[in-house]
Amino acid sequence: MRITEDWIAAPETQAVCAMLTDAGYQALFVGGCVRNALLGSPVNDIDIATDALPETVVELATRAGLTPVPTGVEHGTVTVVSAHVPHEVTTFRKDVETDGRRAVVAFSDSAEQDAHRRDFTMNALYAAPDGQIIDPLGGLADLTARRVRFIDDASQRIREDYLRILRFFRFHAWYGDPAGGIDPDGLASCATLSAGIETLSRERVGAEMKKLLGAPDPAPSVAAMVQAGVLAHVLPGADARALPVLVHLEQDSGLAPDAIRRLALLGGQGAETGLRLSRAEAHRLTRLRDQIGAPENAAALGYRLGPDEGRDVLFLRAALFETPLPGGYQAELARGHAAVYPVKAADLMPQLRGPDLGACLKRLEQTWIDSDFSLTKAELLKDKDKI
Repeated sequence: MRITEDWIAAPETQAVCAMLTDAGYQALFVGGCVRNALLGSPVNDIDIATDALPETVVELATRAGLTPVPTGVEHGTVTVVSAHVPHEVTTFRKDVETDGRRAVVAFSDSAEQDAHRRDFTMNALYAAPDGQIIDPLGGLADLTARRVRFIDDASQRIREDYLRILRFFRFHAWYGDPAGGIDPDGLASCATLSAGIETLSRERVGAEMKKLLGAPDPAPSVAAMVQAGVLAHVLPGADARALPVLVHLEQDSGLAPDAIRRLALLGGQGAETGLRLSRAEAHRLTRLRDQIGAPENAAALGYRLGPDEGRDVLFLRAALFETPLPGGYQAELARGHAAVYPVKAADLMPQLRGPDLGACLKRLEQTWIDSDFSLTKAELLKDKDKI
């Protein structure tokens, strides 16, 4: 089998391969670029494995007129920029020592040794510069079957890096076959070693969960996480039962997947800080959660949150409470978003100032919203003297 996509034959990519092969070293595409090319998915990053040591890669790149950037020399990685396109060039490696969070590696001259230290068989596929597939561990059969399977012993792979537990579920969500189910050996090992998630940084856990929840349909993977006791280590108290309903509503309406929307549905404790969300993500998550149980209709949500977040709340309510989406909700969201509160602070001064002014503005605003935005400024201020 051979990869024939345009990126592999691009002059800038072939130049990086040639700088290695012309000097007698191997240049093998590996990992996500090979996997995605074979699946017909977009290739965003190009990784090349080689038996050349990092310092040799730097020397060869410089000699070839390319730009080497030592992004991870201690781990064997040099980013080689060719015609403004970055290529991650990494020396073949083998693990010497691991503690579940990071590994001590030694360089190797063997692609097969390099393959054995990777996580899943579908990520241990290599391709020569001409696109010819090299499959040292039988990963092509797993990829064809869309089966996410740990390399060699699943428990050992997980002990090398406990983040692989979450990667297992994330890869199943993105690349697995829902009809075929999740790999039972991998699931059992994830269940047994799930407490190892507690040793990981919250940044790594949060990044992985956002990638998982951004999959087209993460519901089967998240259900498997619940079954294995994994989700409880990530989001204590989370409830995933309504996630399939939300995904169905999204797909029926052509709504793009969104990790924060789905995270709001799961609930649980401490997601904002426990997953190290950005400030904007945390604020959005809080707004969505606060409005799920609120009584406000589509127009009011459009006014308070805007049409996009207001729509998200309506979808979350429909999924959680198993109710249909309100008829004409798009128009109502837009109407609320266009509404302009007619009262200004100056209208209440000088009678009111400070906290009293803010409280009155808020109270009148709620009265105006409750009137379906119909009350005029004069009507709202008619009892101004009694405020």
